Order: sequence, then structure tokens, then C-alpha cells
Amino acid sequence: MSKHKQAAAPKSLDLDLRPGQSIELLKELHILTRDGKLNQDSRRKLKQVYHLFQFIEKLLKELPASEQGHTLADHGAGKSYLGFIIYDLFFKALGQGSIYGIETRSELVASSQALAQRLGFERMKFLNLSVAESAHSDALPDQMDVVTALHACDTATDDAIAFGLQKKAKYMVLVPCCQAELARALNKNKALNLQRTPLAELWRHPLHTREMGSQLTNVLRCLYLEAMGYQVTVTELVGWEHSMKNELILAKYTGQKKRSAAERLQALLEEFGLQELAETRFKVGA
Repeated sequence: MSKHKQAAAPKSLDLDLRPGQSIELLKELHILTRDGKLNQDSRRKLKQVYHLFQFIEKLLKELPASEQGHTLADHGAGKSYLGFIIYDLFFKALGQGSIYGIETRSELVASSQALAQRLGFERMKFLNLSVAESAHSDALPDQMDVVTALHACDTATDDAIAFGLQKKAKYMVLVPCCQAELARALNKNKALNLQRTPLAELWRHPLHTREMGSQLTNVLRCLYLEAMGYQVTVTELVGWEHSMKNELILAKYTGQKKRSAAERLQALLEEFGLQELAETRFKVGA
């Protein structure tokens, strides 16, 4: 009978776990139940987390070694789900480097701080700030290796890009969400644009305005990053939280600013009647 019990027990941990991975963390994140069980929804969630982590782990491994260790800022962190997984699977074993979770909801910041303390994740720090505010906070270092912003809503993704530029980030990992700013701008000038160009038919109807605004926002962001010296890859983030917002923008700093990208950025802003954004969101400079 004891043999039968021994054989059955490991099935509750039928997981593709890495050496040293925290079972307690997986329980806290509700991937595992308190008795270590894994249902089908949890299995899907774990696969999604691993899929996302693979992108970020590759970037972290490409970073040159430093005395202080790598730094990562996670904007719009929420419950810091992503930050905890990255710390557990990568930062924990290094014994150096820090992750900064930036979140506006104070209760989530407090719960993340408490969880990090319980797990002994001492190099995880949580800041009750907006993305824009974090760029001016003394609690963050002057330079940041990796900046992530997953489903940072509307202009928060643009603020994360501005943060990354200011902090001279080597990599940015962005999953944009709810890009409403350009849709509002397109809607404001709709009548004038319908007279000016047949292209305005692409956003004449409200549903198309929203979709066009979302697509155009991400295209402009990619051109802006290229103009500011980043190599950009756009791919699909499969199944993250079962969201329709599934576009993943990966940006690697090369220092080679593309003048052609800056020119195309300006041309698109003019074509869509969005020139004012050249002096705010997409200011390339001389």
C-alpha cells in the first residue's frame, strides 16, 4: 500500500519544472493548488508563462556581465506575475541583479512586497508609481537593462518607451493594449480627412477607427524605436491571458538611428493628420 501511495504522489507535480523552481511561488500565483495539483487551465497558464519567459530569458542571456547584475523594470506590473516568474527562473540563481515592479494600485504593490518577503526574493522591489512618474523616481537606477510593459493600457506603453529611452535600455519588451489616443485624434479630424484623402475611408466607421488607431499606433511606435537606434522585431505572443491583444514588440538597442524610419514616421503623421504628435509622443529631434 505504501508503494502505491508513493507512485501516485508525484502525479500532482506533473510539471516541466526547472531545477530549483519555487513550488510555493506557483501555488501563490494559483498555477498549482495548495496541495500541488495542476488542472488543465493551470497547465495552459504555465505554458503561456514559459512561452513569454523564453523571449525575455534570451535577451537577459545576451547582456554583458556587470558588477551590479542585470536590471529589469516591469511597467504596469499588476500582481507582478511576470516579475516573480523571471526572478525565480533567472535572477534567483545569479545572486545579483534586481527587478522593479511598477504599478499604480497600492494594494497590489503591498501584496507583491509581502509575497517577495515570504519567498526571500530580496532583490525584487515594488514601486507605487505610474509609468510616467517612474522616469523621475530616485528609487530606480539611472540605467536599466530591460524594460517590459505587458498590456500597459493606452499611452502607458508610450510612457514605457520614453522611460526606456531615458534609462538607455538595452532591450524593450512591449505588448501594447487599448491604444485609444490615436483613435481619438483620427476621430477628431475625420470630416476634414474624408474630404482630403480616400484613405480616410479606412477609419470612417467607429469600429474601424478603433482598429485603425490601434494598428497605426504600433506602426508608429516601431518606426520611432528604429529612429531612436533600436532594432525592432514584431511577432505574436501566443495565448497570453487568452487576450486579443497579442502583438509583441521586441526592441534591441544598436545605437544605429535610422533616418529613413524617422522620415517615414513623419510622413505617416502628416498623412493621417497627426503632426502634433511629432512634438510630443514621437519627437525624434535633430
